[in-house]
Amino acid sequence: MRSPDMAFMVDSKFLYASDMKDVTLRQLTFLSETARTGSLAGAAEALHLTGPAIAQQLRLLEKRVGLPLLERGPGGQHPTEAGRLLIESAGRIDAELAACGEALDALRDASAGHVRVGAVSTAKYFAPHVLASFRDRRPGVHVSISVGNRDDVLRLLEEFDVDLAIMGRPPSGLDVEQAIFGDHPYVITAPPTHPMVGRRVTFEDVANETFLVREPGSGTRGHLDALFASAELQPRVGMEISSNETIKQAVIAGLGIALLSAHTICAELNDGRLAVLDVEGLPVRRHWLVVRMARRAVSPAAQALWDFIIEEGEARLPQVPTAL
Repeated sequence: MRSPDMAFMVDSKFLYASDMKDVTLRQLTFLSETARTGSLAGAAEALHLTGPAIAQQLRLLEKRVGLPLLERGPGGQHPTEAGRLLIESAGRIDAELAACGEALDALRDASAGHVRVGAVSTAKYFAPHVLASFRDRRPGVHVSISVGNRDDVLRLLEEFDVDLAIMGRPPSGLDVEQAIFGDHPYVITAPPTHPMVGRRVTFEDVANETFLVREPGSGTRGHLDALFASAELQPRVGMEISSNETIKQAVIAGLGIALLSAHTICAELNDGRLAVLDVEGLPVRRHWLVVRMARRAVSPAAQALWDFIIEEGEARLPQVPTAL
């Protein structure tokens, strides 16, 4: 069991520590200047204030701390041990505030900051190149990216977990700003050995084929469903796959055909592992969009990335064969 004196000492320590929250930067400045100049008059002259005004604030500061902060000695006022601790702390605070000011200046001119980007999975074939080019322009800006299907990205956007999003179909029901930055064709792809390759066919011809499809909630699945609905037909779904890469491999293996973004299959078209069927009414022509919530405050760095995508995003899209 602790003695009453010990209890008082411990309680007082906690009291003093809690009172530090009431110490002001102004008081610390007055203490530092008084110690530097050696007198209240010197501090008052340096700070363009009156001696009594500084003396009053120093008395309040000593009351907060519970210890004497200045003592008279040769040459004037000198800090006590407690005063030195506060002055050293004030120096560190000044340095932190100066660093913070520099960081804020960088934020204001968009040379620093953190921008969070959402991208639908189809955009992963070019979004990293866009962001890398932006980083080359503004190396002080940190950019992070979250990739998911359309529903996932819309949720991130709505919950303010990303600053902007790259997608291929405009969101409905959300108050957003959006801008087009490039064309986005969708094609039906098949293995090069497919009997319809090299022929002009109708959508009704390919509708009887087995389709490999994305999961509900993805933009690609939405385009396929709309295509079949407009033709008043039902797709023969051979497999539902949540990855464009896996769908491509399944098509190459001969498990079916698929509606995919032309931007996801450029490499396979170039090396002959996939082919595009020449179907009447296709490609489905859509656009790439950059989207952000209309009511959200936009940082200078996020605005800079938004402008960059609009102005230069199209140049970073995969090169689709001109025949498409």
